[in-house]
Parts: sequence; C-alpha cells; structure tokens
Amino acid sequence: MSAEITRPASGGSAQGGGAAPAEPGRPRAQGQGRARVGARSSRREELLHAAAVLFAERGFRGVGIEQIGAAVGISGPGIYRHFPSKDAMLVELLVGISRYLLENARDARQAGENSAQALDRLVRGHVEFALDHPELIVIHDRDLWSLPEEAAREVRRLQRAYTEQWVETLREARPELGVAAARARAHALFGLINSTPHSASDLGRPEMAAMLHTMALGAAHS
Repeated sequence: MSAEITRPASGGSAQGGGAAPAEPGRPRAQGQGRARVGARSSRREELLHAAAVLFAERGFRGVGIEQIGAAVGISGPGIYRHFPSKDAMLVELLVGISRYLLENARDARQAGENSAQALDRLVRGHVEFALDHPELIVIHDRDLWSLPEEAAREVRRLQRAYTEQWVETLREARPELGVAAARARAHALFGLINSTPHSASDLGRPEMAAMLHTMALGAAHS
C-alpha cells in the first residue's frame, strides 16, 4: 500500500461505437492521455511518500515543499503541478488514510460471516495499516493540529465513524459490553496496534504482524 490512498480517476469513454483507429505508426491519442495520467499519478504518489517520511522525521513545520520535491528529483514550479502547497499534501495524507481505514472497516464487517470473523478482519486490517504506514501514525499524533480546520474536522469525523465500526463489532462479539466500555476498549486496541513506530524495528514483519494480531484479539476478548 502506498502513501497515496486516493485512486486515480478513470478516463472517459469514446463516443459512439468506439475510438477511431490510430494512424499507422502513431499511438492512439487516448493511450497517450492515459500514460500522462499514469505518470502524474505516479509522481503524486512519490511526492506523498516523500512528504510522509520527511514530516515524520522532522515535523510538518520543519520541512519545506522544496525539500519534498528534491527527495524525488522535482524542483521549482514542477512541484506545483501536483500539489498547490505543503498543506495540501498533509491534507491528502491524513484525510486519505482516515477515509481508507473507514472504507476497509465497513468492508471487513460486511465480509465477516459472524462477529468473530468481522473482529478478526478489523484487527488484521488495522495491523496492516500500522505496519505499512508507521510514519502516518507519527504525523497524526504530532501534526494533526497543523491541518486547516475544515480538513481537521473531516479527519475527526472519519475517525469517529471508524471507531464506531469497532464499537458495534465488539458489542456484537461481546453483548455484555456497554457502548462506553466498547468504545474505551476500541481506543485501547488502537493504542496497542499503533505502537509500530516504536515497537516494530526489532522483529520481521510477519512475526510482528502475528504478534500484534494475537495480542489485539486477546485484549479484545479479555
């Protein structure tokens, strides 16, 4: 999973029964357009990944947009073809991952045949996120306040909705839990799994994933 959470928009279809054949020896213009879109998307992903790494290392305020561009070989006006500002990168990183987690949680609950399977899928999805993107955990904890207010509200809204997916699943798995107890348990589980910026350096990924999964499920059922 890359730091770029949003998906590139799909291109429009040709009118009528299909696109006209390209002239001999020349590629289709539509294919050229798709190649350009793909190149832009790849550059955006590279910039977002570089921004995430640098923001986590130095803090949002300690990084200039030129430094982000230099990390992927882009300088000057070329950066602004992809993002209007450093703030826009932070918005896309934090709003994007919050939206991604919520969508994944909804999918996990729908795919689970029962509450135990749904909880297992929720845990596995969050562990995957925490191991793939420890830098986003650091950025969220330290730099959420740097978001524009509208974006910060959207992150909080998405995160509340994500938490409620866990609350409902925990209460289905453990009917004796009240809403407040299930919500507190969900936040405790997030804290356990989101320890990866500090805990994941000594073990290989498969071992760390298995350990976090086992510990989180044990805590959920304790």
